[in-house]
Amino acid sequence: MDNTKVISKTQSLCPVCLKKIDANIFSQGTNAYMEKICPVHGSFRTIIWKGRTPIEKWVRKKERAYINNPLTEIRRGCPFDCGLCSEHRQHTCTALIEVTHHCNLQCRFCFADSNPSKKEEPSLKQIQFQYQSVLKASGVCNIQLSGGEPTVRDDLPAIIRMGKELGFQFIQVNTNGLRIAQDEEFVKEMKMAGLDSIFLQFDGTNDIIYKKLRGRELLAVKIRAIENCNKYGIGIVLVPTIVPKVNVDNIADIIDFALQYVPAVRGVHFQPVSYFGRIPCAPKEEDRITLPEVMEEIEKQTAGKIKLESLKPPGCENALCSFHGNYLYKGNWKLQPLTGHSSCCCKTEKAEEGAIKAKEYVSRNWSYRKSEEDKENCTSQTSSGWDEILDNIHNNSFSISAMAFQDVWNVNLERVKDCCIHVVNPEGKLIPFCLYNLTDMQGRTLYRT
Repeated sequence: MDNTKVISKTQSLCPVCLKKIDANIFSQGTNAYMEKICPVHGSFRTIIWKGRTPIEKWVRKKERAYINNPLTEIRRGCPFDCGLCSEHRQHTCTALIEVTHHCNLQCRFCFADSNPSKKEEPSLKQIQFQYQSVLKASGVCNIQLSGGEPTVRDDLPAIIRMGKELGFQFIQVNTNGLRIAQDEEFVKEMKMAGLDSIFLQFDGTNDIIYKKLRGRELLAVKIRAIENCNKYGIGIVLVPTIVPKVNVDNIADIIDFALQYVPAVRGVHFQPVSYFGRIPCAPKEEDRITLPEVMEEIEKQTAGKIKLESLKPPGCENALCSFHGNYLYKGNWKLQPLTGHSSCCCKTEKAEEGAIKAKEYVSRNWSYRKSEEDKENCTSQTSSGWDEILDNIHNNSFSISAMAFQDVWNVNLERVKDCCIHVVNPEGKLIPFCLYNLTDMQGRTLYRT
């Protein structure tokens, strides 16, 4: 008996010509697929959801939050008028500014297609303009400085300081950790400039994984980077790119590794592999891992120490984009869940409230713990028991999350319209992250120059 059921209709892009085309999301059992047909280049079918959590039970109803100050007019329609336009329906939670195209690694997977030979660097004046564009369009939000590899810039502390002086309260650097491991003085300068957190590329707990994904052994480098950030009070989020047949079986080991470094390490943020750049053939189903598969691997590999029920859909971006779980680390590899998943089908949430909560959560929980001096003040005679409880929650909070970025084969324009992670391009326009990095089969882009 055929158990195929169409769940929703949306629009997507042709992987060959990037033309906007209609697409269907349909389920077969607990799996879900996208199917789309280009009148010129034929049909494409991609797995988007695979596991025992049905996609219909995961999706949340949401009251949309449209853009107060759109920077572009609607002429051709989504996804060709990004900037953001008035069709976009979620505010910016994180604005990403690429401060360089240069990198000190050549990775197998790279959103930015970075290359050591690329020499051009945005000026400080240009970066100030991008900061100001964020303020104009979205107000104060969280900032991630990225690239390329942002730490190749000697003036990165000045870029961080500039953002702080303009009023951005949370600034994070997206990094492979090489310079952070090797240059302790540079780490100190970034902290003094106001750096709150690093988003540390961390693909696994053995060097076989790094050789496959990054081209060299890097585990010892990652550990030194963590130790240097710990020394100078910079919060750390470990960010593994999860690739089938490479590091899926290492998920629990990554979490266990992270727990060794709590409270310096604030959590693990998994990123199932997406396919950008020149990918002449459509990735096969076995080349992908979907969000429910990652959640199930977490539960299975931790022997139920972390349960599926403690992982929940996002309140900010589209429900199909991510999951997260919040925990209190009790020591001895024990996590007490602070979140629980319940059926979300009947409850309507306000997207704007979700954006506010997401910004506050990241700023609060991905920053470093209080200093020892502050902790002593908290336990002084003038502090209350409630102060100590809050201090314990802050110091020992730990998050497990994932973000499934879209590529040209699975891009869903309904998801794009709900995006809250926006790249600030050189013209000061805000582009949803997946669209900015999206490429066709030959590596041609819509927005990345």
